[in-house]
Amino acid sequence: MKTALPFALLMAGTSVMAQEVQFSSGATDACVAGAVNQDTKRSCVGTSAQHCMGAAPDGSTTVGMMGCLDGERSYWDQRLNRAYKSLRAKAVELDAEMEELGSAAPKTAPPLRSMQRAWISYRDATCEFERSQWGGGTGGGPASLSCLMRLTGEQALYLEDAWLGE
Repeated sequence: MKTALPFALLMAGTSVMAQEVQFSSGATDACVAGAVNQDTKRSCVGTSAQHCMGAAPDGSTTVGMMGCLDGERSYWDQRLNRAYKSLRAKAVELDAEMEELGSAAPKTAPPLRSMQRAWISYRDATCEFERSQWGGGTGGGPASLSCLMRLTGEQALYLEDAWLGE
C-alpha cells in the first residue's frame, strides 16, 4: 500500500503530461488573412483551437480542450495587447496634435483607456457567468476559456480595425 500511492501519483502526472497539446495559430492566421470583412474575421476566432482539439490525440479531453482553448486565448491576448498599445500611442499623438492646433475636439486617449478597462470588467464577468452555469463541473474550465478566447479575439479584431483618424 505504501508504494501504491507514490506510484499512482507518479502515473497521474504522466497522464496529464501525455495530454499536453501543441497549439498552432496557423489556421486562425489563414482564416483572418482570407477574411473580407469584420464579420468574417470574427468567425475565425476559435479556428485554431478547434483544429488543435481535432488533431491532438487527447484534444477531446477536458485537459486537451483547455490546452487548445488557452493556446488560442493567449494568441488573441497577444494580438489585443499589440493593437491596444499601437492604438493608445496613436491616440496620445492625435490628442497632442489637436491640442497644439487649439482644437476643441474631445480627446481620444482617455476614452480609449476607459473603454478598454470597462471591456476587461465585462469580459471577466461574462466568462465568470459562463463558468457558473456548469455548477462546478469539469465543463466549466473549457467553457470559461472558450468565453475568454472568443471575447478577447473579438476585442483584438475591434482594436486592430479601429479608425482613429486614419
